[in-house]
Amino acid sequence: MSLRQFPEGFLWGAATAAYQIEGAWNEDGKGESIWDRFTHRQHTILNGDNGDVACNHYHKMPEDVALMQALGLQTYRFSLSWPRILPEGRGQVNPKGLEFYDRLVDHLLEANIIPNITLNHWDLPQTLQELGGWVNRDSIDWFADYARVVFEKLGDRVPLWTTHNEPAVLAFMGYAFGNFAPGIADYSQAYQTSHHLLVAHGKAVQIFREGNYNGEIGIVLSVNHYQPASDRQADIAACERMYQTSTALFADPLFKGEYPEPLFNWIGCHATKIETGDLELISTPIDFVGINYYFTLNVAFAQWGGLFKLNSTQVSAPGWGQTDMGWGVNPPGLTSVLLDFKNHYGNPKLYITEGGCALQDTPNYEGFVEDWGRINYLRSHFIAAHDAIADGVNLHGYYVWTLMDNFEWAHGFYPRFGLVRVEFDSGKRIPKQSAWWYREVMNRNGVEE
Repeated sequence: MSLRQFPEGFLWGAATAAYQIEGAWNEDGKGESIWDRFTHRQHTILNGDNGDVACNHYHKMPEDVALMQALGLQTYRFSLSWPRILPEGRGQVNPKGLEFYDRLVDHLLEANIIPNITLNHWDLPQTLQELGGWVNRDSIDWFADYARVVFEKLGDRVPLWTTHNEPAVLAFMGYAFGNFAPGIADYSQAYQTSHHLLVAHGKAVQIFREGNYNGEIGIVLSVNHYQPASDRQADIAACERMYQTSTALFADPLFKGEYPEPLFNWIGCHATKIETGDLELISTPIDFVGINYYFTLNVAFAQWGGLFKLNSTQVSAPGWGQTDMGWGVNPPGLTSVLLDFKNHYGNPKLYITEGGCALQDTPNYEGFVEDWGRINYLRSHFIAAHDAIADGVNLHGYYVWTLMDNFEWAHGFYPRFGLVRVEFDSGKRIPKQSAWWYREVMNRNGVEE
């Protein structure tokens, strides 16, 4: 077997999100988030699960950082709970909430783990949702004020920042389809939310620049690979619409200062309302883009396919099958999306900020998980990332999703994505076989094929 060596300085880590692991949903002055409200409604989450306790990371944080250090993580990407810091979403800061993240950063630095903070991983304060949430243009200033509070507290020690995680998922799953918090089904609200998220991103980047903080700032996008189901023109056009609404809707204004005109012509009255100066603010230069890749889709024209007149099916590379989420496994799709950013967006600095799979993860009699399926999945995607680097992609790191089994949004606790098994009744953490394998990858800065 040969070793695929990654460039010197390539960062290896794992990622989590606040609502999915922290718990302590109403402790120490924390306010209610839209996910607290959403999960406490009936018939929103599989098995009626919620994140009230989740992995109890809020109380187990030092133990979790020690585990990260034992596993050899070089960097850790995590998000902040906005309502833990600002219970009302704005105004009075909750000292205990901010102090929790202050301690977390210090613990990480003491363990020689680079913190990578995401400001918004979907858990908007419920008080702001009641004022219209991200559809309200005031959300731009709410987010900017929140970002300023956090930068002033942690900006001296945190070298990597992202504004939003997967704005497309927040906008469309939360505001168009209603499957995620806040549970609204309105395409017009979804497109307006997308725009306000981007303007808020630009304003936060400007605040970061004005503060002269010694770090880098970017945004994390969900970027799947799309391919037409056939060479029929109708399928090709449907695939392009899918790409534009999920990737170009965000990347074009960030890097080109404009929205994809064909998409806006197609959606008509649902198109976002743009004010003077918005696109200039959105396209404020950033230091990197985070890419979250999970699957590839075949896209076909569908006469009864709703607004976009399309349907899509999961694609699995030969011999791979599907994950426990029913997602096809297609490692070459990762190479394709990375090359797309190189070829269409000026080859920006990239990190893979999420990549991983949910498997059954059946433990043996000692509770240990020999998850060779996850090892094979990660190995193949690391090689796909290496292929992209060999083709000139400006890729600087890879964060595995996720550090530990957690609350997986509408799917509750059923899917297990973690490198570490969590026994949710007791809170016990058990590193899986993949965690120890990943430690060797990090130590060697390379993967065998």
